[in-house]
Amino acid sequence: MAAPTRWLSTRHAADYLGVNLRTLYRFIDEGAIPGYKFGRVIRLKESDLERYVEAARIVPGSLEHLHPEGTPQAQA
Repeated sequence: MAAPTRWLSTRHAADYLGVNLRTLYRFIDEGAIPGYKFGRVIRLKESDLERYVEAARIVPGSLEHLHPEGTPQAQA
């Protein structure tokens, strides 16, 4: 049997992601994270947030453009 859906308020979802509410609303509006409106409140599924976090994982070696040549990290 599937686990019950865990719904989070926008405040809890923003805290979970470590962003402010304005950023969370932008993510929802851009379609990056699905939001659900129940009456006058917006709720988010915890599983959707977990998927969003995993999709944002940085691939090792993909940040070379952020550290200049000649640093110990670039020489390794």
